[in-house]
Amino acid sequence: MSLPISLDHVTHAYKTASGPLPVLDDLSIDMPEGSFTAVVGPSGCGKSTLTRLIAGLMKPDEGIVRLGGQPVTGPRKTVGMAFQNPVLLEWRSILQNVILPLEIVGGLSKTQREDRARELLALVGLEGFEDKRPSELSGGMRQRASLCRSIVHRPEVLILDEPFGALDAFTREDLWQTMHDLRRAERFTCVLITHDLRESVFLSDRTVVFSARPARAQRIVEIDLGDTRGLDDLYAPRAVELLATLRREIQIAQGREVAQ
Repeated sequence: MSLPISLDHVTHAYKTASGPLPVLDDLSIDMPEGSFTAVVGPSGCGKSTLTRLIAGLMKPDEGIVRLGGQPVTGPRKTVGMAFQNPVLLEWRSILQNVILPLEIVGGLSKTQREDRARELLALVGLEGFEDKRPSELSGGMRQRASLCRSIVHRPEVLILDEPFGALDAFTREDLWQTMHDLRRAERFTCVLITHDLRESVFLSDRTVVFSARPARAQRIVEIDLGDTRGLDDLYAPRAVELLATLRREIQIAQGREVAQ
């Protein structure tokens, strides 16, 4: 099950000692049910602020954020989140870490919780590591466990705030494929914040390019690479064309001249 996300004329500023710091300016975006939207833009333009507003961790100064047509007024149990740091609990096994959201949400027996967690861990290649502690796993394996934890309760919306940014290139690309496969299996509505344009092209249905702060949706680029993707598809002519388009848009957002 998934929900559409909409931002209707959203404006937000942070209060600082020297006065308001505008971050988002009259931002309007629609993210259809079941879609995968990547958000890219210059550093500090408000991408992470967007995720907090969608998750209900803060309220906009102006405008409305909606999930499934209903205004977001606070955190919702049906929203999952994953971050750059996996933040796994060292005193719990990997299986127990993944189960944690199900313990909070409730409604399932212990056996049902364990079955669901084991199903996801097997899907991401962690079968046999259920009883390990986080310190016994590599960074990529910990991030796989974190992704499982973020979707174990079958969220309607999944928010990814640079979850692959701290990983080496090979591990990062491997996890792109894992994320793509998870999304096809689970079918949540997803919002990905990233600085990696290749990541946005591989994973998303559409990529929103933010302008410099205060951010607006400078351009929305449809990523028409099909529903089933492999890493080799990043070298296809259409993917290269999309990547070039996004690079030009980022240069514009940074105020740099773009050669014609």
